[in-house]
Amino acid sequence: MLARTRSLPLESSPPRASLTETICWSRMQTEAGQELQAIVGRKELERSAGNGVFCWGVGNAPSRSIPQLARAGADVDVVFSIMKSRPKAVDVAPSRLRIWRSFFDHSGREQPLPPATLITSRADAGIRARNVHYALMCRSDRELRLGDFGPFDPSAYRNVSDTGGAVGASQVTALLRRVTSEAPAPAYKVNLRAKLGQGYWVRLGDPIDLTADRRSMLERVLANLLSVTPSEWLRIVSGLRSGPSSATELQRRLF
Repeated sequence: MLARTRSLPLESSPPRASLTETICWSRMQTEAGQELQAIVGRKELERSAGNGVFCWGVGNAPSRSIPQLARAGADVDVVFSIMKSRPKAVDVAPSRLRIWRSFFDHSGREQPLPPATLITSRADAGIRARNVHYALMCRSDRELRLGDFGPFDPSAYRNVSDTGGAVGASQVTALLRRVTSEAPAPAYKVNLRAKLGQGYWVRLGDPIDLTADRRSMLERVLANLLSVTPSEWLRIVSGLRSGPSSATELQRRLF
């Protein structure tokens, strides 16, 4: 497991305000060896260092409606809900990790990810699908904390597509449109919330696999996130996303 951080209780809140008619819903859990609480802590550091911007890695490709929404600058809420199922063993303790350094905009141009963004994923040998990864490009003016921010009923929504089908059990991330009122006691909660921004939902590029030394350094950084300042985080991310420096050289540059 990548990092052990201080466990934080879920924050409670009054029932959530209404969501935009079109939303992006993503179910979250332990990923790339990092527990969910720690992931949210890292994303809050990204947000603080990135003037409200953070990126959330996802495994599935964007809806075909995303480019149009992004070009129009549409107001789209992102709703994150904790998965009901336990994380897979390969997500809890992946054998290899990868860092992504760029994204493709909706004109097909490759651009560097925002400087505070650190997106990791599994890089298991022989898994071809892991050569492709995606991200939600998010923004928030508020601190990111896991909490219970009201109910969320996916059955009240349909996919934004030509068929407008119901949300599938295998859909981890989906672009949805509300079609009816929510059930009184839905199975999911709004556990984290943001807005889509910049490219909205993009394909990632320019990955580098972490060597054992660089992974060990990343583990030490993530285990001490509470002591890292936004300016230090920017230097850390810059070092981790740079070329193939040795762990000793990286240590000297960052600290």
